[in-house]
Amino acid sequence: MAYENGFFGATELIKDRLYFATLRGKPKSTANAHYFCTDDEFVYENFYADFGPLNLAMLYRYCCKLNKKLKSFTLSRKRIIHYTSYDQHKRANAAFLIGAYAVIYLKRTPEEVYRALISGTNVSYLPFRDAAFGNCTYNLTILDCLQGIRKALQHGFFDFETFDIEEYEHYERVENGDFNWIVPGKLLAFSGPHPKSKIENGFPLHAPEVYFPYFRQHDVSDVVRLNRKMYEGCRFTDAGFAHHDLFFVDGGTPSDIIVRRFLHICETAEGAVAVHCKAGLGRTGTLIGCYLMKHYCFTAAEAIAWIRICRPGSVIGPQQNFLEEKQHGMWMDGDLYRSKQPRLRYYPERDLAHFISSLDDVSLCSTSLNALSMDEVLRFRSGLRPIPGTISPSKSSKAPPPPPFSGGPVTRRLARSPSTAGNMKSFKPGLVRSLGNLYSLDDFIDEDRNASTPSYPSSPPPALFSPSSLLPSGPPPPRFGFGYPVRQEVNNNLNNPPAPALRPAMRGGFRPNPRVPVPGVLTGRHLSRSVPSFQSEYVKY
Repeated sequence: MAYENGFFGATELIKDRLYFATLRGKPKSTANAHYFCTDDEFVYENFYADFGPLNLAMLYRYCCKLNKKLKSFTLSRKRIIHYTSYDQHKRANAAFLIGAYAVIYLKRTPEEVYRALISGTNVSYLPFRDAAFGNCTYNLTILDCLQGIRKALQHGFFDFETFDIEEYEHYERVENGDFNWIVPGKLLAFSGPHPKSKIENGFPLHAPEVYFPYFRQHDVSDVVRLNRKMYEGCRFTDAGFAHHDLFFVDGGTPSDIIVRRFLHICETAEGAVAVHCKAGLGRTGTLIGCYLMKHYCFTAAEAIAWIRICRPGSVIGPQQNFLEEKQHGMWMDGDLYRSKQPRLRYYPERDLAHFISSLDDVSLCSTSLNALSMDEVLRFRSGLRPIPGTISPSKSSKAPPPPPFSGGPVTRRLARSPSTAGNMKSFKPGLVRSLGNLYSLDDFIDEDRNASTPSYPSSPPPALFSPSSLLPSGPPPPRFGFGYPVRQEVNNNLNNPPAPALRPAMRGGFRPNPRVPVPGVLTGRHLSRSVPSFQSEYVKY
């Protein structure tokens, strides 16, 4: 594609409307084209050698920005081109932003979007890496991130229509608790508490009591500690929270016993589970990734991508390959877990058809059914076959038929008799047309039902259908987005709204080091979200 400024190979996401391009210079908008760039607006705050992907708040802001441009009256007749530079880090993040927009708002598949991004003269994109020292041992591609976004969207982990960006950006700051929801309403990752609240080396540390009000407001029932003891667990238990210790070494991988115990805690917890290690990144992200793979069928790459989008810097070093190795086993465990859960299914149309088809000895004439005794009505409503010879059509009765569906338990279908199809021929034509679809549903019979042997219930039938019977019996459904109502607490640091004019404090109080490394030394910014240095601090914490 060629435009006024003479560039080729732009990715077309909306025909004659939205494009993505990589340019060496800064183009000027024309009468037919509007150019914009976000390379300097949305900047990833690196820990060490990591450079992306951008977090959920930046993705939300980008989507709002692009939606505003697409809806703008002044730009309605122009092509909108999001361009980026040839800086590999900025280019990868820009491609992630517009690719995620296409998945969320344009309803494109991740594969379709990624093929468009690498089509034409576009070269491949630099894969994202972990926030650690040393060489990268695991590549996280843009396609992995887009697939993680789609999987999270399908499971309702976020909804930009209700997303509360102020809450997200407020609580991810170190001074406000440094935590993020990974599975809203179920799993929260946060930095480890300290014995008492204080400021040390320029950044604040929080005691367990600081988290109590927020945890109570958001139904957190359990706290899992993965690092060595730095506070007394009874401080949580005395406040009404269950506290669990599952220590394993910083930067390392958990044993199978720890994984099973963690999953069991999450599956049996009455409310949400708050998980922390020293920084709430490596060990915390690893176990949460196992939960995502088991209960939501995420791949390892999708789990790592989504966790990092919610909480940048998560899952480090060998923990990435550990999740790849556990992926198949987690899927099998998830299938086994779901197969053991009771399933309450309700098909009102099918039950109605089954009730009608079970009236083998009743034929509908042009008038009505004979009046039934109360015992006979109760037998119909409980799914029992009528006593032979007790019901017969009447040619003289004008009484309306009893309402068998007005209340009481839903009827369970008995074995179908060959005479039923014949009885349908005696229906009034209008009734046949109105019941045709219902009658055809009786072909869908559960596999566990024996069609040749009628089954008579020995206990009262289940209660009439209620919406709660459709809820899954597995893990509790997540809440949409992060927009939970937060009640104001007096003298509570976690619940004071952020001042709009203040810039979020950098984690650790340090400025980011320049991207150009000192010869022989990998530079980076050490934040309060402590990233394993693969040194002796593993034993310390």
